Amino acid sequence: MKKYEINTYIDHAVLKPEMTQEEVKDAIQLGIYYKVKTVCVRPCDIELAVEMCRGTQTGVSCVLSFPHGTTLSEIKAAEARVYIQLGVDEIDMVVNYSYIRSKLWQKVEDDIKAVTDIAKQSNVLVKVIFETSQLTKDEIAKATECAIRAGADFVKTSTGFYGEGATIEDVQTMLDAANGRIMVKASGGIRDAEQAQVFLNMGVSRLGNGFSSTPNICK
Repeated sequence: MKKYEINTYIDHAVLKPEMTQEEVKDAIQLGIYYKVKTVCVRPCDIELAVEMCRGTQTGVSCVLSFPHGTTLSEIKAAEARVYIQLGVDEIDMVVNYSYIRSKLWQKVEDDIKAVTDIAKQSNVLVKVIFETSQLTKDEIAKATECAIRAGADFVKTSTGFYGEGATIEDVQTMLDAANGRIMVKASGGIRDAEQAQVFLNMGVSRLGNGFSSTPNICK
């Protein structure tokens, strides 16, 4: 099997809503120690993460409209503007997957574009979270097309907070639909190096995992 520097593919998620500031600091520091690609934080922790990651090999990503994705597109755009001003490098937005299930494809595209239009002005990457466990393969494929048309950088499987996380079948559906036009992030339920390796071998460009799993994945 091909060998990867797995840490450089990891978005190290520090997202549990109950975490104290000291716990958040410790979790961010763990990501910095393992030189992960980004620490993915709650919006309230962006300033802390940006300060801690300054001068390191680790960037800062944050979640938007997390974990349900049902806020108005105008609110998502406003969130993106504020988070970019605070210094994030990447944004992981939850699309309104109710729209996907309703087959309202123009609304899906517009929801994503509300964020990408803001992010592209500052060269901030946008990952679109689908919550694939709630979707059919056809819905996943069509949503991937919407994300491509809207100018997103990644499509992403899951929030990790609802339903099943990344599966081989759903990731393959995303990769097939993407066909090299958009990157794919496998996220949710990845807890060891073996699982991470499987998704990397499939061709994903990024992995999302809870912060406590990073040491085991990077062993």
